[in-house]
Amino acid sequence: MEIKPILPEKETPAASESAENLCYKRYRMEIDGLDCMYVKYARVWIPDPEEVWKSAELLKDYKPGDKVLQLRLEEGKDLEYCLDPKTKELPPLRNPDILVGENDLTALSYLHEPAVLHNLKVRFIDSKLIYTYCGIVLVAINPYEQLPIYGEDIINAYSGQNMGDMDPHIFAVAEEAYKQMARDERNQSIIVSGESGAGKTVSAKYAMRYFATVSGSASEANVEEKVLASNPIMESIGNAKTTRNDNSSRFGKYIEIGFDKRYRIIGANMRTYLLEKSRVVFQAEEERNYHIFYQLCASAALPEFKTLRLGNANYFHYTKQGGSPVIDGVDDAKEMVNTRQACTLLGISDSYQMGIFRILAGILHLGNVEFASRDSDSCTIPPKHEPLTIFCDLMGVEYEEMAHWLCHRKLATATETYIKPISKLHAINARDALAKHIYANLFNWIVDHVNKALHATVKQHSFIGVLDIYGFETFEINSFEQFCINYANEKLQQQFNMHVFKLEQEEYMKEQIPWTLIDFYDNQPCINLIEAKMGILDLLDEECKMPKGSDDTWAQKLYNTHLNKCALFEKPRLSNKAFIIKHFADKVEYQCEGFLEKNKDTVYEEQIKVLKSSKKFKLLPELFQDEEKVLSPTSATPSGRMPLSRTAVKPAKARPGQASKEHKKTVGHQFRNSLHLLMETLNATTPHYVRCIKPNDFKFPFTFDEKRAVQQLRACGVLETIRISAAGFPSRWTYQEFFSRYRVLMKQRDVLSDRKQTCKNVLEKLILDKDKYQFGKTKIFFRAGQVAYLEKIRADKLRAACIRIQKTIRGWLMRKKYVRMRKAAITIQRYVRGYQARCYAKFLRRTRAAITIQKFQRMYVIRKRYQCMRASTIALQALLRGYMARNKYQMMLREHKSIVIQKHVRGWLARVHYRRTLKAIVYLQCCYRRMMAKRELKKLKIEARSVERYKKLHIGLENKIMQLQRKIDEQNKEYKSLLEKLSSLEITYSTETEKLRGDVERLRASEEEAKNATNRVLSLQEEIAKLRKELHQTQSEKKTIEEWADKYKHETEQLVSELKEQNTLLKTEKDELNRRIHDQAREITETMEKKLVEETKQLELDLNDERLRYQNLLNEFSRLEERYDDLKDEMNLMVNIPKPGHKRTDSTHSSNESEYTFSSEITEAEDLPVRMEEPSEKKAPLDMSLFLKLQKRVTELEQEKQSLQDELDRKEEQALRAKAKEEERPPIRGAELEYESLKRQELESENKKLKNELNELQKALTETRSPEVTAPGAPAYRVLLDQLTSVSEELEVRKEEVLILRSQLVSQKEAIQPKEDKNTMTDATILLEDVQKMKDKGEIAQAYIGLKETNRLLESQLQSQKKSHENELESLRGEIQSLKEENNRQQQLLAQNLQLPPEARIEASLQHEITRLTNENLFYEELYADDPKKYQSYRISLYKRMIDLMEQLEKQDKTVRKLKKQLKVFAKKIGELEVGQMENISPGQIIDEPIRPVNIPRKEKDFQGMLEYKKEDEQKLVKNLILELKPRGVAVNLIPGLPAYILFMCVRHADYLNDDQKVRSLLTSTINGIKKVLKKRGDDFETVSFWLSNTCRFLHCLKQYSGEEGFMKHNTPRQNEHCLTNFDLAEYRQVLSDLAIQIYQQLVRVLENILQPMIVSGMLEHETIQGVSGVKPTGLRKRTSSIADEGTYTLDSIIRQLNSFHSVMCQHGMDPELIKQVVKQMFYIIGAVTLNNLLLRKDMCSWSKGMQIRYNVSQLEEWLRDKNLMNSGAKETLEPLIQAAQLLQVKKKTDEDAEAICSMCNALTTAQIVKVLNLYTPVNEFEERVLVSFIRTIQMRLRDRKDSPQLLMDAKHIFPVTFPFNPSSLALETIQIPASLGLGFISRV
Repeated sequence: MEIKPILPEKETPAASESAENLCYKRYRMEIDGLDCMYVKYARVWIPDPEEVWKSAELLKDYKPGDKVLQLRLEEGKDLEYCLDPKTKELPPLRNPDILVGENDLTALSYLHEPAVLHNLKVRFIDSKLIYTYCGIVLVAINPYEQLPIYGEDIINAYSGQNMGDMDPHIFAVAEEAYKQMARDERNQSIIVSGESGAGKTVSAKYAMRYFATVSGSASEANVEEKVLASNPIMESIGNAKTTRNDNSSRFGKYIEIGFDKRYRIIGANMRTYLLEKSRVVFQAEEERNYHIFYQLCASAALPEFKTLRLGNANYFHYTKQGGSPVIDGVDDAKEMVNTRQACTLLGISDSYQMGIFRILAGILHLGNVEFASRDSDSCTIPPKHEPLTIFCDLMGVEYEEMAHWLCHRKLATATETYIKPISKLHAINARDALAKHIYANLFNWIVDHVNKALHATVKQHSFIGVLDIYGFETFEINSFEQFCINYANEKLQQQFNMHVFKLEQEEYMKEQIPWTLIDFYDNQPCINLIEAKMGILDLLDEECKMPKGSDDTWAQKLYNTHLNKCALFEKPRLSNKAFIIKHFADKVEYQCEGFLEKNKDTVYEEQIKVLKSSKKFKLLPELFQDEEKVLSPTSATPSGRMPLSRTAVKPAKARPGQASKEHKKTVGHQFRNSLHLLMETLNATTPHYVRCIKPNDFKFPFTFDEKRAVQQLRACGVLETIRISAAGFPSRWTYQEFFSRYRVLMKQRDVLSDRKQTCKNVLEKLILDKDKYQFGKTKIFFRAGQVAYLEKIRADKLRAACIRIQKTIRGWLMRKKYVRMRKAAITIQRYVRGYQARCYAKFLRRTRAAITIQKFQRMYVIRKRYQCMRASTIALQALLRGYMARNKYQMMLREHKSIVIQKHVRGWLARVHYRRTLKAIVYLQCCYRRMMAKRELKKLKIEARSVERYKKLHIGLENKIMQLQRKIDEQNKEYKSLLEKLSSLEITYSTETEKLRGDVERLRASEEEAKNATNRVLSLQEEIAKLRKELHQTQSEKKTIEEWADKYKHETEQLVSELKEQNTLLKTEKDELNRRIHDQAREITETMEKKLVEETKQLELDLNDERLRYQNLLNEFSRLEERYDDLKDEMNLMVNIPKPGHKRTDSTHSSNESEYTFSSEITEAEDLPVRMEEPSEKKAPLDMSLFLKLQKRVTELEQEKQSLQDELDRKEEQALRAKAKEEERPPIRGAELEYESLKRQELESENKKLKNELNELQKALTETRSPEVTAPGAPAYRVLLDQLTSVSEELEVRKEEVLILRSQLVSQKEAIQPKEDKNTMTDATILLEDVQKMKDKGEIAQAYIGLKETNRLLESQLQSQKKSHENELESLRGEIQSLKEENNRQQQLLAQNLQLPPEARIEASLQHEITRLTNENLFYEELYADDPKKYQSYRISLYKRMIDLMEQLEKQDKTVRKLKKQLKVFAKKIGELEVGQMENISPGQIIDEPIRPVNIPRKEKDFQGMLEYKKEDEQKLVKNLILELKPRGVAVNLIPGLPAYILFMCVRHADYLNDDQKVRSLLTSTINGIKKVLKKRGDDFETVSFWLSNTCRFLHCLKQYSGEEGFMKHNTPRQNEHCLTNFDLAEYRQVLSDLAIQIYQQLVRVLENILQPMIVSGMLEHETIQGVSGVKPTGLRKRTSSIADEGTYTLDSIIRQLNSFHSVMCQHGMDPELIKQVVKQMFYIIGAVTLNNLLLRKDMCSWSKGMQIRYNVSQLEEWLRDKNLMNSGAKETLEPLIQAAQLLQVKKKTDEDAEAICSMCNALTTAQIVKVLNLYTPVNEFEERVLVSFIRTIQMRLRDRKDSPQLLMDAKHIFPVTFPFNPSSLALETIQIPASLGLGFISRV
């Protein structure tokens, strides 16, 4: 079909005109109107022989008529570029820098070859991006390196996204195909093409992996795994190493992946094309045969391959020709294992696999068969030729027959048949043809079996086809294979052109733009040359039919038919055996030699018959079964969809070997038919194109060869897509995007409310030629180059604005500099002038001094006279001034008093006036308010009549009541605090009085002492007189001593100086030692603290990991449980209708009940005597050997009583000794204590389970019996019970001793903590003080040695403690693993028991339990026979278990005795009451007596906080309180957690009645009811939040009222009275905790589903700060608009949703700590999803987007502050996103910037940092890109950082949740049950 242009006046391009010339012609038409862009500094592309295109800059403006352009290259070289004098074509313009590196090539303003090439190179080399869009085509460049962009996290990130919203990726194309299939109900195709080594197979493989991961399979058969498993098989038999590719696909394949109506994979089908059979017998230099041969040779040493008699690959002729049997980095033996595993997964049995390997080995041995020439026309094979012998043995054929037909052939004529010998050359060709034929049939057989394994078992609804086909090929020698390949590419290119043309037309028609001036190169003439009548293929088939046809005669026919008649066909000048075809990509010269032989694909029929005759090898004849059938690719198919999707299509290969009389289709004819069928399939689907590009021929990673890239771009149609787009209006903007981008070019008066009209007005002013743009319905369409012109105008405008800003700033800076210089000059002048002034002042001072001397001399003469006159004058003045001052004082005093009087009078008058005014104002206010109140009263009366007003008032009253209740509680608390203060004041008063009394007594005693002192004074005076005399004597002696002292002083001074010198030396040494000891002590303490901190952190991480693993397992368990319930429901529906009146007894036996309901079975032992009397004929008799084993075990236990007693005594002594040593141990950290307590709780729960198991054992001993052996009177039964009772009595005695020992151990453990804390805090201080006190050098050395010994001791203790902790951890893990295995066995047993009748279930479970315990005991006895210590520890553990059993039995006995006593008392009272009443009443009154109640209402006054219900009302309770409860009404109108309180009060009543069945039934029904509600309404946030809150409250109630001291300390005395008395519900607490974890995980999934659609739009795409982010051209793949539409989510939407979540959780009364964990999880999801999208979107990585993200994060932080949730850890989860936003905004140039980035981005991984830097894209031309060298610097600095190589964050990660104990202050007796709940059948107790 020839594609013609739409306009009749336009002519189609000539068929001979190449696409390249046409591209230049079109480009010339585009730039006719862009001459104004060729100005100075404009950049253009010029051709270059090495780099294809080089960038240059214009040095002066271009003027029309210029013949030469003055250019300057980027390396600084100037040149003159001469224009073509004929065409006057200007060189292509270069795009602005901000458009370089775009995701879509169609977004470029200038669309031409150099722009495309440069954009691909920048993305590939600088940004390490291998994918780029080119309109509808995905261009994939092979990086020759493994990239971390194909993980499951990347698949999840692309799943559900629009194609233009994310960066280009093969997953985006696959998602688009999957989405269109589901949306449009139309089949899809992904066409992957490219050269060998370009990555076609890998791209197709990743596309199939995406479908398998996203869709999953519709059955449990894992079809998606089988689809992926077909790849290793097909690669091993169809791929080989070539010079261009180590894993080159030597065949084409089209894989259809089938989907059902729910779009899940149900099967697949594969169709292959043109296998390169010649590679089996010949390989070029540095190439290999198919991989499977080398895999076989590498695995020859395997035992199962011994019979194949294989060896090294260099031994076989078919594998050694290329000389390269090994591929670097590939282990052929390992690949063989993968191939065999894939075969097994696809259902190819081991026998068939060995058959395949036998055939392949036979082909290798056949290649080694050699021929010896007899003469020129005949040859022979040596006798007993080893390769042929092995071949015949493997194939199961006769040696002589095979050897004969390898050297002969049969010729049939019309009358006779001849056997003719053949020459050696013909024999070798026949051998190779046979090998090729066998391999081709084996290939087809494997493909058929793969298709059978992938065949869909259900009806196929739709499919997605993946076409992995060879690209356009041209070599030095091109033969038949290249001809067929290029023929297929011509057909595909035509289909591609038509599709692109159609999409362009649809886009223009959709926007109502005239579809004109568009035409494109049509390759229909070339296709006609090949496939039309009398075309190349027809002539080739015709020549093959000729008896003496040859390649030469065929070539002559081609010349005669097409030469000079078809412009696309040429003949080489120097050859008569070749021809040239002008393909769409390039001219290709084909050598005619071999065309006929390859087209006929001849193989001798006699050789095939020999192989068919094989009877020992059944697989071999199967390969040739279909040869007698005529293969018709166009045969009829079942009605329905496309033929390709319904039938098991056979590979389109040549099938030689037909009967001689039957016409056989040639290879070319078969290939043409299969190609037509493929084109029909592709035309019936929506195609998606992936063009793979090989960047270089040397397989170097990230190396770009421009020449090779351009060749492939021209060949794969990418440039044709660009040319078609460029011919019309390639640049397309929405009106809002255009307005946002070019708002800077508009004036305020140009901006209208109508964006479309605004854009029209502006464009009419900016672009005068209206043909350069068109206005569509939603977009503006621009011609090529117009966007660049607009960008230039915008840049000029911004540059002018920048210049103005720079001018202003530079002027301000210069003015500031001028002011600073002026100030400095003034300062200098000031100092110079000051110096001059000081010199002048000095001269003046000297002159002044002389004058002063004269002055004073003259003054002295006059002063005498002056002083006399002054004295008289002063006296007169003094008198006069005194008189005047007194008068003035009197006057001021009078004025002051008058002012005071005036002040008081005026104040009184002002107050009187104010009071009058105030009174009037108040009166007016009262009148006005009265009027307003009347109006308000009238409104309120109207509103009061409505129900809604009544509800609002009701809500207000409830809130007021709650507030009043809180106020009462606060007043009570204040009253208690005041009482405490009063008591404390009384105590202090009493102490003060006692103190004062003591002081009075001391004063009296001191008075008496003073009296005694006066008497002593007199005696002392006498002694003073005596001492005076002695003083005179001593004075005389003193003089003599002083004389002697002077001498001694002189001597000692010399000695002291010497000692001082020595002392200074000693001090320095001492200080040095002190410093060393201090430093060492500090280092030791720091290292110890660091170790402690690190170990604490590690333990916390381990604990979180264990908790996370446990919660994940719990999540998986809940999922499996739901799956089990669904399957059970489906089975119940499939089973027949049950009989009338039958009621299921196992409906409440869920998996939780079977696992956790243990304690309720204890009291069943009370009914044992009654049950023993019942006949048990149906029960199986118990084996006597079981009783004998138990008897033997009990006797051994009795023998060990004494040894256990000694062991307990020894343990007590060790505990006492250890108590003294515990003080020296290193401090135990809080985290370890928590971990130990957690382990202890788990062990206690396991011990309780074991108790119940022993209880069940005892029940089994009494219930499961036979009349003969286990009857109560039987001897064995009596002996066993006697021994058990004796052991029980002994264990009761030992129980108290164990309890005492346990209490001692607990007290020791508690005593360790404060002492060790004290030691830890004061060690360093004591050490420093001791060092300071040491003054002797010896003491310092001794202290240093002691310190070393102390450190060694501490280290040894720490190591021992660590080892013990690790051993204990390993033992606990072993116990957990064994318990898990036991749990699995119990579940299997439960499943088996459920299939039994109800009567046999209990018996079977008991029998199993008895057998298990017996075998366990005997097993441990045999296991520890050689190790007495372990055996003894096992005995001790067994004794402990029995002790716990005895404790529980004792508790039950006490309860029974108590109840019996109460029963007797009540019976006695009732009897007395009945006797008394019977004596005083008449017979008529007896009937009414039971109606009269005993005084029950009196108990209501003392309400105990319990609720009573009947057993038959339990289901109604669960239904009304759980199943049909509406969370919204309860949350608004009732107290939070009311259902939990009601359920717990019912449990309390069952506990009060000691009814274990009722407790178990209620708790089980509650748990199952909650699960049922969450399963039914699990996607409703309010429901899940409501039941999470109530489940936690129920759990807290069970803890708060459990009676345990750790929980009771938070209660009031009244609450402690309400504790449970009869049952320990610790197991059910664990069940409820697990249920709460499941609900929490479900809550996280619900809020994740709600937030997921909002996050990307609100956090990334929406412009919270309008005008900051610039909009860039986006090309054909439009991204989501950042402008807020009606349906677009914004940041406010996210915050509103967060407010909604928070308010709902608060209304439901959720624990504050739990709310913090939920908020932390929400913020983690927001941060992870935002960061993941940022890492996958190049358009989001800009400076302005970083500002937007930081603003959005600040808004989220503000929300946390408003809600008081800053300490929840939510802000820390946003740290990676914050750092990524900062990374977008920081400076990225110098090494200092790199250092700052490395230190700042500690929450980002190295891969994330490098990815953000690679994706950083400037929005404006003033921004700069990140240099590659800077990114390399970052990588070098971060190479030592040990972080995850994962690129994306795990958005599905859920933090482990904890439920801290939160007791309730609400008293149970105050709770009222509203009638709205419908619980009238329960009563308060």
